[in-house]
Amino acid sequence: MFYYIFQGLLLGLAYVAPIGMQNLYIINTAAKGNKAKTGIVLLSTIFFDITLALACFFGIGITITKFPILKGIILILGSLTVIYIGITLLISAPNESNYNTYNDNNCGSNAIIIPSKNWIPKIITTCFVVTWLNPQAIIDGSLLLGGFYAFLPENMTKYFIFGVCIASLIWFSSLVALVSLFGKFFNSKIIRILNIICGLVIIFYGAKLGYSFIKMVLFKYL
Repeated sequence: MFYYIFQGLLLGLAYVAPIGMQNLYIINTAAKGNKAKTGIVLLSTIFFDITLALACFFGIGITITKFPILKGIILILGSLTVIYIGITLLISAPNESNYNTYNDNNCGSNAIIIPSKNWIPKIITTCFVVTWLNPQAIIDGSLLLGGFYAFLPENMTKYFIFGVCIASLIWFSSLVALVSLFGKFFNSKIIRILNIICGLVIIFYGAKLGYSFIKMVLFKYL
């Protein structure tokens, strides 16, 4: 039992660590120092990552194999949404418009950050997009996790996928903790630079997905 949990943990870390969009979004959010927003991003990302891992492990790869058109839809939809997220990061200012700063006269220079009404749905939606509309995560997860499912003893699959889920919790929590520890080094200029870097990398991901879609269409119909 413990062997399969540990095996799932190791494979889970290898699976989740390279998924750039999730990591970039968490780093970018945690660097801004808002604990409430970072907490929601962390919990949402872990939830969507675990549910995607479960879906990949128990059969989404088979569905994509049987219906190639679904792969095309995922690629083009993922490309457009990812590019949009990247552009949003590029044009966003360090002080996000989602928040209003209220200065309490009794608190001197300390500021209370009051989130706008729609900040939680927006965060949850973005976390869903960078996970479930990320073809890299879906395809890689389906091939990697789905492939392992075929070779594991049937009574050990639950322990293996449990280890994979624990890996998601450990990785993203550690990422937030690391950024939070060095948060004092982040100012508005650094955050702006981080926004630009993250935005460009994410746009690159989106363009790569779009290119994969074009190649798939050309290969199929030409």
